[in-house]
Amino acid sequence: MKKEAALIYGTSAHPYKFHDSHPFHPLRLELTYSLLVEIGALNDETPLISPRLATDEELSFIHDPDFIEAVKLASKGELSDSMAAAHGLNTEDTPMFHQMHEAAAYLVGGTLNAVDAVMSGNYQHAFHLGGGLHHGFRGRASGFCVYNDSSIAIEYLKQRYNARVLYIDTDAHHGDGVQWAFYDDPDVCTLSLHETGRYLFPGTGHVTEKGTGKGYGTSINIPLDAFTEDDSFISVYEKAFREVADFFKPDIIVTQNGVDAHHLDPLSHLHFSLKSYQAIPTLAHELAHQHCDGRWVAIGGGGYDKWRVVPRAWALIWLEMTNQTELAFGALPKEWRNMWEEQAEEPLPMNWPDPDVTPIPRRTEITAKNAQTLEKALYHIRTEKQR
Repeated sequence: MKKEAALIYGTSAHPYKFHDSHPFHPLRLELTYSLLVEIGALNDETPLISPRLATDEELSFIHDPDFIEAVKLASKGELSDSMAAAHGLNTEDTPMFHQMHEAAAYLVGGTLNAVDAVMSGNYQHAFHLGGGLHHGFRGRASGFCVYNDSSIAIEYLKQRYNARVLYIDTDAHHGDGVQWAFYDDPDVCTLSLHETGRYLFPGTGHVTEKGTGKGYGTSINIPLDAFTEDDSFISVYEKAFREVADFFKPDIIVTQNGVDAHHLDPLSHLHFSLKSYQAIPTLAHELAHQHCDGRWVAIGGGGYDKWRVVPRAWALIWLEMTNQTELAFGALPKEWRNMWEEQAEEPLPMNWPDPDVTPIPRRTEITAKNAQTLEKALYHIRTEKQR
């Protein structure tokens, strides 16, 4: 009998850490894990799988060998400035750091472990806290992402398990690296709900990006207007996810769970609260059982308010996977707050729900615009159904 869910997590000798002040900080993972421990969502019997080092062969499912070698040289401080520039390394977003190759390969290996946990039949679901690096390209790092574990895992699912993969990305930033990796592939469907690229990196993810060749129609983008709030997002997300899953008929659902659309996040202009981050895994769980015999892999991603937002939002994914959502109620445990309050850069949250958020004056206009975008994004699916 399949076990419910496995958590892929483990402290590594090679943390994926650019520098202390970089927003993509590994402390986000430790904060989330410790919160799950303190609320009693993890215990000695919880299936806990440590990330492994992905092989060069696995990395080359997506990345060019020259890029992998460049990352290895960068890890040792031996990469020239010109080669670094050619491969998107040593930028403000993605600076080089000691043992960067090993750190990035462990993140990839963790996501592959999550895939194997589910596809082996041992677990229905798996969650890799450290995954979700969706901006990396075949020969270039981008946007905090060196190796693209999301794309590598999808290609791994195709090659090893012959699976049709539905990839759902709710990071505030468009999952460009994953989209372009499978833009002509009819066996991979990418659905990305993100802030419009008019205002935000990477500037892609337009509703007109629908795929090419045999993959036309399997790239679906819903660029949300800036300052989109919970109710508008949840309405669009639920309609899109349900219709796309029914249309594509996946063997497995992979969700990228960036939480940088929260109104406290410093790197986007969306206006979500924890209400959205409860809705996201709830629907993924339902549709995984409806379409995929429960097969669901969740990975992390963005989220740069590491003290107030990320631990609560990511904890909700594990609680949903393991049917323990009743633990996300009322006050956060004092033990967790005491553990981190001296180190925290701002006051830690007192409760699971967010305080009431001041409504956006343009709410009606934004909601209407997002509904129109949804119609455009799903037009080809609805037209196909009518034939």
